[in-house]
Amino acid sequence: MNRLELMKLMILVGPVAGGLIGYLISHYFRLHSDKRKLDEAAKGAERIIECARRKGEREKQKIVLAGKEQIYSDKEKIERESREQRQELAKSENRLNQLEANVNKKSDMMLARERKAAEQEKAQNRRAEELERQAEDVASAKEEQVHKLQVISGYSREEAKKELFRSLEKEARYDSAVLVKEIKDEAMATATRDAKRIVTNAIERCAGSHSAETTVSVVQLPDEKLKGKIIGREGKNIRAFEEATGVQLVVDDTPEAVLISAFDPIRREVARIALQELITSSRIVPDRIEAVVIKANLHMEEEIKKAGEGALKELGIKNMNPKLVQLLGRLKYRSSYGQNVLNHSIEVAYLTYAMAKQLRIDARLAKRAGLLHDIGKAVDRGVEGTHTEIGVKIAQGFNEHPIVLNSIAAHHEDVPATSLLSVLVSAADAISGARPGARRESLEGYIKRLEKLEGLSESFDGVDKAFAIKAGREIRVMVENDKVDDAHAMVLASEIAKKIEAEAEYPGKIKVTVIREFRAVEHAR
Repeated sequence: MNRLELMKLMILVGPVAGGLIGYLISHYFRLHSDKRKLDEAAKGAERIIECARRKGEREKQKIVLAGKEQIYSDKEKIERESREQRQELAKSENRLNQLEANVNKKSDMMLARERKAAEQEKAQNRRAEELERQAEDVASAKEEQVHKLQVISGYSREEAKKELFRSLEKEARYDSAVLVKEIKDEAMATATRDAKRIVTNAIERCAGSHSAETTVSVVQLPDEKLKGKIIGREGKNIRAFEEATGVQLVVDDTPEAVLISAFDPIRREVARIALQELITSSRIVPDRIEAVVIKANLHMEEEIKKAGEGALKELGIKNMNPKLVQLLGRLKYRSSYGQNVLNHSIEVAYLTYAMAKQLRIDARLAKRAGLLHDIGKAVDRGVEGTHTEIGVKIAQGFNEHPIVLNSIAAHHEDVPATSLLSVLVSAADAISGARPGARRESLEGYIKRLEKLEGLSESFDGVDKAFAIKAGREIRVMVENDKVDDAHAMVLASEIAKKIEAEAEYPGKIKVTVIREFRAVEHAR
């Protein structure tokens, strides 16, 4: 083979040989690298295993140590409880020993007392025997003396005893009657004099006047043409006004005037204020009516508040709940038989205060009780119950003094008065309402009320005649003796009272008295 062919062969074989050699070299290094990685992984695994083993040893030591500590703690606890139980047992044993010693001591004392009691009983028996002998001797001597007295006086024992008792009884009756009369006359004279003086002084200091109110308010119109505006087209304005205020507008032939009719005086006053505002502006339409009525209601609430605060300021009373002051102010727009209730309450407060000052009892509390005695009338039209019951509930809700509560409840004698102050409030209420000009009632209504009370009473079988007295505060019922016995008379009084409660309207309370008279009649011929 010549050189040229050899060179061609080398050129062809060289790359193949080089590639083979490179592959072998790279395979060698790769095998060497994988071996090194395997060695490193094995070493890492050994380190992890060793670390886990050391950690496990530490955890094991911790658990063992915690277990030993728990065992030691439980052991100490058991020993402590055992020690406490032993101490408690020792104390119980000591107490039992003391009790046993006390029982033994008491037993010895009881035995000693029994022995002493037996000795005393023997001594008493001997003394009793001696007293019996002495009593026999005394009785014998007494019999002898009595016999001698009977012989001398000519009276037997029973006759002498009766004569002595008659003489002593007659003398005692006369002396006691004279003494009782003297004491009664003196007490009545003193009480009457002091009561008149106290009440007169109170009335002189608290005299006042009251204006009568009705259920109708009159609003004057500057122009008769305004009536048309108030009515509105097809009556829209007047319907809107009545719906917003809850009153009735009376637009009649009264010249230049409109009447506002409502039983509730506060609604009537709100309606009056609103109507005055509408008349002043001359713009009367349903939307404006509603807005003006809302404004009038707010104004009314402010006026009520001012009235309540004014009453407190006038009387010098402090520390009253604002809600109670608001209720007090509502009394300005409430009347009873034409008498303004707020003015009446202020007058009762002054009267009670004046009498309490003279009797030297709590005048400050007296003034407060007098002012609040009719507070139930501020809400009694919408709440069930009498104004005294409602007033007590209201005052209880504001934590008023118990004496004030009793004064409210007892001022119409619905419940017993528990203090002198309650009696003073009741007296002041009667004085304020009974003085001339304080209250009024139409004659026609008064007569109708009395006639109805008498008619209700006479509707029962067995009633002969009924009479309404004391301005209708009491009904006296005369019954037929042969139809109604004593037991039936009591039942009849209850039934008449219930019928009056159900069918009649009246202020305060009415006393029903059934009278059954028995007459024995015989003729001498």
